Amino acid sequence: MTRGSLPRYILARIGLIIPMMLVLLTMVFLLLRVAPGDPVSAAVGGKLDPAVIEARKDALGLNRPLIVQYFEYLWQVARLDFGQTISDNRPILEIIRDNGGATLTLTIGAFLIALGIGIPLGLAAGRARDSIRDVVIRVFGVVTYAAPIFFVGLLMQMFIARPLGLPTSGIANPRTQFTVATKPITHILLVDAALQGNMAALGDILVHHILPCLTLGLLICGVFIRLVRVNLLQTLQADYVEAARARGIPERRVVREHAFRNALVPVVTVVGLQAAMLLGGAVLTENTFNWPGLGTQLVHYIEARDYIGVQGLVTFFAVVVVLISLAVDIINALIDPRVRYS
Repeated sequence: MTRGSLPRYILARIGLIIPMMLVLLTMVFLLLRVAPGDPVSAAVGGKLDPAVIEARKDALGLNRPLIVQYFEYLWQVARLDFGQTISDNRPILEIIRDNGGATLTLTIGAFLIALGIGIPLGLAAGRARDSIRDVVIRVFGVVTYAAPIFFVGLLMQMFIARPLGLPTSGIANPRTQFTVATKPITHILLVDAALQGNMAALGDILVHHILPCLTLGLLICGVFIRLVRVNLLQTLQADYVEAARARGIPERRVVREHAFRNALVPVVTVVGLQAAMLLGGAVLTENTFNWPGLGTQLVHYIEARDYIGVQGLVTFFAVVVVLISLAVDIINALIDPRVRYS
């Protein structure tokens, strides 16, 4: 492995982002343009005079040739300008600033729960291959992965929230949310409550996170269960593990110090792949629990037929997924030199 292999690998991954982003952005652009009608008429048709609608279409550039709109759209995204909604004239960046924090804390909490459930269960299944415990854990992983997230959310509200007295909607009590949001620091409610030293608000916000994070975390924990189990089984058959056993090292120590670490390396790679699933699941989770995040806003603009709002938020999601994938590739190259280009 040459000294310059890691920088070359990083540059190669960055280079691959460009065509990937072009494909994603082109799909977003075209899918919204093939819908019948035009965005302005769909969003405000029947509310404004036809002359006003035409003027707004001209202002938004929707009367220009499609190829011109496409390149203007690419130029906007390159400047991190995701447009302005038609129905309520809000800049998409403002929506991301005000609502992105709720989605961020939801996805991070769900991801930590997925790891906290998936990794231990995957290890337990791998250590007891083909046993009753292994079968039960594998079935649990399949069911959680396949179950509709809104259905799981409703079950959580019925059978967990009520007995335990947990809140079933919102990111906080209205009074708590108003108190913290009036003095925004990061526009992330959970972080702002901590920075303001408001422990009562912080506790209230954390309690409201339990059910949504658990619901979304169950969506992807099955992926980690299967991945850790399969890689642990492969690692336990490796020569260096057999050598450790031959030296008389206890099985528990062999698994913990030799097999466990190597079995987790592929998990880092899968993290980037789960980013898209987390964001997609966040949309349904936020609507199930009335969560004030970007998923709720996206559904709102879909219902309002505000194509510009939908385009801007979907574009932002696409950019986030691609950047997370790049970060995961770089981290994976740092911890496992075998993935680098020679």
